[in-house]
Amino acid sequence: MTNSSPRPVALVTGASRGIGQAIAQRLAATHDLVLVARHADLLAAVARACEAAGATVQTLALDLRDGVAAAAALSGLQVDVLVNNAGVAVLKPFLDMTAEEWNRQVDVNVNALYHVTRAVLPGMVQRGRGHVCIIGSTAGRNTFVGGTCYTGTKHFVMGFAESLMLEVRDAGIGVSVITPGSVATELFPEGTNTAWMLEPENIADAVAFAVTAPPHMLVHRLEVRPLSPKRPRSSF
Repeated sequence: MTNSSPRPVALVTGASRGIGQAIAQRLAATHDLVLVARHADLLAAVARACEAAGATVQTLALDLRDGVAAAAALSGLQVDVLVNNAGVAVLKPFLDMTAEEWNRQVDVNVNALYHVTRAVLPGMVQRGRGHVCIIGSTAGRNTFVGGTCYTGTKHFVMGFAESLMLEVRDAGIGVSVITPGSVATELFPEGTNTAWMLEPENIADAVAFAVTAPPHMLVHRLEVRPLSPKRPRSSF
């Protein structure tokens, strides 16, 4: 993909729903988009909404656990902003967690982060500009029962992001990690009270703030929380 447009190009993973969908639609006003997720039909619906907001959109139906497929599809793309949003969570006690559930979280939350970033970062370095934004979690600095794997992967995100930032900042590349608290998405079981939680659009606003900061300024870590679990959003 060659960017002949004056608009910067943002690649968003996990863009078919939830936080990724909100990020895509938030950036559509200012960026052309490459949207990545597993389900082509869901991606197509998000793409239509983004095109209506003025973006040129390319969709890629990919399972990012497949490093070979990710490299083949993403290497060579001229991407100005990479938003590593794709993630999964299986929240249950360690002794109840299957090997498949463990490996799926590591593959999506950790290994896919490598596959995607490794594919597009060389182009950013070559051009001397770019921004890598990763959606982390407050679970990246705390723990909870049932989070042995999930919190482990989010702790990884924090270490990865800071190390990468130190490696590439002199090449003109910014690295940000957005760490939300509870967000009302499909992560939570049916019946969970989500009325007090952040909305996906709040995280999209945080991403937009980080990636549109002045070139000399880096928003490296940005934590976003619901104000209070005792007050629904509608009370404000």
